[in-house]
Amino acid sequence: MNKTVALVKAWGAFEENHPDGDLEDFCRHYLAQRQRPKGKEPKAPLTGGVVPPLTDGLLLKIIGRVHKLNFSYANLALKGTDLNQIEEFGILLTIQQEKNPRKTEVIYANLFELSSGTDMLGRMMKRGLIREYDDQEDKRSKRIELTAKGEKTILASFPRVKKMAAMMLSELTEDDKQLCIQLLKNVEIKFSALWPKHRGRPFEEVFEEVMEGKA
Repeated sequence: MNKTVALVKAWGAFEENHPDGDLEDFCRHYLAQRQRPKGKEPKAPLTGGVVPPLTDGLLLKIIGRVHKLNFSYANLALKGTDLNQIEEFGILLTIQQEKNPRKTEVIYANLFELSSGTDMLGRMMKRGLIREYDDQEDKRSKRIELTAKGEKTILASFPRVKKMAAMMLSELTEDDKQLCIQLLKNVEIKFSALWPKHRGRPFEEVFEEVMEGKA
């Protein structure tokens, strides 16, 4: 096959699966495929415990284990700060970014259940990191803002979290990281939007809705 034709076909296939991808994304994707030809994957064990026989299961297990390890090392990095766990850091950043969000907005943005999210916010208020006040537009709701202590805690914690993240991903090049983001970001965007309406519904019903029209 003509090289130009092959390249155009590869671009077409990439664009179909990644409509938001740009030329740099395509180049990373193309080179990653060329660098790891099928059948020449690393022979070392990919993950601890049982290795799922399905590609979907293996990928999700690796993501899940990295997620747990990230939390463990992040919590270690936060020792000595005013934060007890990395989820609290995410809550502070959400409030800082959104300025004065509703409590429920903070909870759902961080993928908490209402009860556990409310409990965490309550504990952070008792420690003086955040404060709540009545929503002027909806008296039934509360809004949250950072205290001076909360602002200082972000400044003190951010360098530690940044060092932890650099350590966790030190085996990856910048292009590898950008490729991972490109491949996984739409999964996160899609299911972050769907989860609030899927909570509590039967799985088969959710499955049918998500997979409708897919082979």
